[in-house]
Amino acid sequence: MSTSPTAVNPAQRARMARKVAGASFVGTALESYDFYVFGTAAALILNRVFFPDVDPVTGTLLAFLSLGMGFVARPLGAILFGHIGDRVGRKKSLIYTIVLMGLATGVIGLLPDYNAIGIWAPVLLVLLRLLQGLAVGGEWGGAVLIASEHAEPKKRALFAAIPQIGSPVGTIMVTATFLLLAQVSPEAMEAGVWRIPFLLAFPFMAVALYMRLAIDETPVFKDVAEHKEVARVPLLDVLRTQPAAVGIAMAAALLGIGSYFLMTTYTQAYGISELGLSQSTVLNAALVGSVLQLATIPAFGYLATKIGSAKVVAAGAAATLLISFPLYYLISIANQPVYILTILIGGIAPTAAWAALGGLMADLFPARTGFTAMSIAYSFAGILAGFTPAVTQVFSDATGAAWWHPGAVLALMSLVTIAGALGAGRMIKARSQTEPAAAVAA
Repeated sequence: MSTSPTAVNPAQRARMARKVAGASFVGTALESYDFYVFGTAAALILNRVFFPDVDPVTGTLLAFLSLGMGFVARPLGAILFGHIGDRVGRKKSLIYTIVLMGLATGVIGLLPDYNAIGIWAPVLLVLLRLLQGLAVGGEWGGAVLIASEHAEPKKRALFAAIPQIGSPVGTIMVTATFLLLAQVSPEAMEAGVWRIPFLLAFPFMAVALYMRLAIDETPVFKDVAEHKEVARVPLLDVLRTQPAAVGIAMAAALLGIGSYFLMTTYTQAYGISELGLSQSTVLNAALVGSVLQLATIPAFGYLATKIGSAKVVAAGAAATLLISFPLYYLISIANQPVYILTILIGGIAPTAAWAALGGLMADLFPARTGFTAMSIAYSFAGILAGFTPAVTQVFSDATGAAWWHPGAVLALMSLVTIAGALGAGRMIKARSQTEPAAAVAA
């Protein structure tokens, strides 16, 4: 970063860095669970509970559009929690985000369905989804910063990748929950069993809140505050001095976010409706792929400490581009084991783009407005990514569900991310030459 942390005892700092990384990971995992549980439920059940008066395809599309609404609120969350994070502190902002997310998700589990209150059911569902998006708008940037700003410079890229592990852990938790619930009848699921994954958000919130209350503010933010470099209005500062960097960061983030919603949420629904696979098969594929990420994310994070985060993101996107069409051709002719194996192998390349994304952004933006800049870039990329399932569904309808239609979407996201990562690499290199204290890697 552009600001040197206040000097502290190295051993003490290392212990706190590990503690913060753990709290950041747990909080991000639980926030990911809360956010992803909606995506899985949208693919499997919400269309029948909240949109029962339309045909199944339209109901699924409406459920996916509700999923995307959570991303619309992200920029507002980025501005609000970014302002708190850059002016008051990373820790306090992250406490607010975890409470808001936990409450919004848990209340979804308490909502009356369409048969009980009619049109108000989907209206309230979308409102709570918007609150989820508000919380996530400030969560990701803060989690990456609080982990990376506690780490020593040489390990920053690795520590920035640790919160990213929360995404597959959240997926594992969601998938395992729905696999257990898949044992009940469809009638029981629609009658109320679907509520259980959402209600679990309440105890999960308590765990994450306890861990976040126990950590320290980052030495980087303390140093910014001590030197009175805190931005008065971080948003205006970012818009005035860093618009190009925000645009580049958005492009670099697109594949890492969008590939999840394409390869999990959309492909799950596609596998069931078009390929005739069972719900258990598509859930097992997501589960196995997420377990693999527990190893690949830190591995790619470690690689980023050696060659630079931007290069790892670019390489992951380039590899994804190469496999986009072969991946979905294999899926289109897959039986159960081939489907699971294809999802497993096909997810490795996009994981590289995801694992190194936090390090890329932490290197790209200065500390005084890092929370706001990272959150805004990630949030606007999330808007585009969040509508990926809905856009791909429309593309499917237009092409008669041609086998290649999801591959085209994946390839396009890969191209955008390659351009963003290469641009970020150049900007980071320029910063490292003019701001030696940043100790950034191109």
